[in-house]
Amino acid sequence: MSMSACSAGSLGSSDDSGSGATEITFLVDNAPSTLLGAEALVEDFNASQDEVQVDVETRPQGGEGDNLVKTRLQTGSMADVFAYNSGSLFQQIAPEETLTPLTDQPYVDLVDDSFIPQVSAGGEVYGVPYGTAFGGGVLYNRKVYEQLGLQVPKTWAEFIANSEKIKAAGIAPVIQTYQDTWTSQLLVLGDFHNVAAANPSFAEDYTAGEAKYATDPVAIKGFEHTQQIHDQNLQNSDFASAKVEDGIRMLLDGTGAQYPMLSSMVATAMSIAPEKIEDIGFFALPGDDPATYGLTAWFPGGVYVPKTTTGDELEAVNQFLAFLATPTACDILTETTVPTGPYLVEGCELPDDVPQVTEDVSAYFENDQQSPALEYLSPIKGPALEQILVEVGSGIRPAQEAAELYDQDVEKQARQLGLEGW
Repeated sequence: MSMSACSAGSLGSSDDSGSGATEITFLVDNAPSTLLGAEALVEDFNASQDEVQVDVETRPQGGEGDNLVKTRLQTGSMADVFAYNSGSLFQQIAPEETLTPLTDQPYVDLVDDSFIPQVSAGGEVYGVPYGTAFGGGVLYNRKVYEQLGLQVPKTWAEFIANSEKIKAAGIAPVIQTYQDTWTSQLLVLGDFHNVAAANPSFAEDYTAGEAKYATDPVAIKGFEHTQQIHDQNLQNSDFASAKVEDGIRMLLDGTGAQYPMLSSMVATAMSIAPEKIEDIGFFALPGDDPATYGLTAWFPGGVYVPKTTTGDELEAVNQFLAFLATPTACDILTETTVPTGPYLVEGCELPDDVPQVTEDVSAYFENDQQSPALEYLSPIKGPALEQILVEVGSGIRPAQEAAELYDQDVEKQARQLGLEGW
């Protein structure tokens, strides 16, 4: 990576091959699906004109990749254009200091209004969407629901009633996969639409240190629901050792009926049993009030331009970004990856043959029944949440105590971030 960080393409250069094209580098993470989509986009863009030549560069995923992005931005060695998270992680790369505003670029007008706040800071827009939105809620086996005469629940009480009927039929009602500890968080993170509906100022108050999970009667419900699933013995017996792939297989073969999960896992389901993908649907995690029922939404990442990209390279990057904000680019991504929800670019439409999960998620956006996950509204997310919730879901720690412990974890992070009010 040290060699690639210092390459000429990373710093911005003109092509020396004699073609006259301006050469730029596009940095993406090295997930196979990400790389496949990026390479297809670049191939089509390069073939469509002869003024710009884009080369793809990769970085690691996860924390290592996050640190690399921050380091290259701070040291002035970032690629000419790069893909990265939107929301709170975007805010943590100090966009006003490190990125070039795109607010006045005409292609920004083609971006859906719901996405703009996720890549904005200080009144400026810094990115365009890359990929599709997705939701946090419940993947469910439609055949099991049909066989038992169940309807998609609009309240938590209805969800529990469905779960009891599923249990009586000898099927695991709620799949949990705590070997992959991050999956323990869905009943809390996916419940944020309900928290925001009950208290629209929660995210602002939470960021200011004025709202707490342990004392907010709605915010704590995700912890309580996690405990309830365990206490009523509604999860699969191997919840402690199961991984995501195990949970998806249970869902596909009908030995488990409901899996609190991100809709983006439809890609994993497609890779395991594409012939059964239509058996799987998706619904938003219900709260107490059916009148405010809706989806907690996660947004696609963005594509950004560092301040170190200037001159001919900046003009070339803007030409590339204008291409990314077109239906043509969306269609290329659809052909190479599995859409997990709607594209947030004007004119981009999903094909008729997308999985049912994708259709279900898109309906919440079309009906304006979605709101952003907390991570898009606040920079604070304590790192210990997944371990704390594994304890709750395993019967080790009660919900109230867990919420109090998480509030302490959040306080540590808020102070590290230097936020006011902490």
